[in-house]
Amino acid sequence: MDLLSVIRRWHVRDKLSIRDISRRTGLSRHTIRKYLASGIVEPKYPLRRSVSKLDPFAGTLSTWLKREAGRNRKRRRSLKMLHRDLVVLGFEGSYDRVAAFARDWRQQQREADNQASRGTYIPLIFAPGEAFQFDWSEDWARVGPRQMKLQVGHFKLCHSRAFMLRAYPLQTHEMLFDAHNHCLRALGGIPRRGIYDNMKTAVDKVGRGKQRQINARFRAMVSHFMFESDFCNPAAGWEKGQIEKNVRDARYRIWHDAPAFRDLAALNERVAGTTM
Repeated sequence: MDLLSVIRRWHVRDKLSIRDISRRTGLSRHTIRKYLASGIVEPKYPLRRSVSKLDPFAGTLSTWLKREAGRNRKRRRSLKMLHRDLVVLGFEGSYDRVAAFARDWRQQQREADNQASRGTYIPLIFAPGEAFQFDWSEDWARVGPRQMKLQVGHFKLCHSRAFMLRAYPLQTHEMLFDAHNHCLRALGGIPRRGIYDNMKTAVDKVGRGKQRQINARFRAMVSHFMFESDFCNPAAGWEKGQIEKNVRDARYRIWHDAPAFRDLAALNERVAGTTM
């Protein structure tokens, strides 16, 4: 979760004082005031890279640690033995540096195993104002003189089941932001969470478990509206089952045998008035 987005949400939405935010984050009050006043979405820090004598041997040591972890305890080589082997290869650093590297490596392995085995589930019962679900669908309608493929943004409030559609020619960031702007205003507020699949306009890379590399422009939008973003596990459409059903229902209720529309503005005016 992006730190500045959380700071803005705590201060503006949850009305926490700067002192409380400072205590929670460990940042100074001066730094928090600067972030809030600047309006920036993400802090920029200069890249820092401390050179270590172990760097040229990190790949080799990782391979050895992985191999030893899979061995029987009696056959497993100790870190002192691994350190001696690295010295033979030309490593000039201390045993303590190897031990610290091994601790970090094992911690990363434990975290990865926990994420893979534990899984994350999105609840199917929601409190008022807790969450909304969003998804795109592809549908067809006659717009002007021709049949046009539509990219339809579906918004649905998880508690009340109120929903709204917005149609576009493409699934670009501009269309995504416009859909959020129109739908959140029409639905009367901003829930605390938005639930999405791993669409390309939001996620640049899907990692293990719930790790995501979030697109910078999508992250800026989330920070602007001050809600949290949750992403479904790959191939787990049931985690946003409300909006999946909404897509199917809209296909038969709205787009099947729909009349011709003068333009996209007329189409969106029509669906806005019939789908709430």
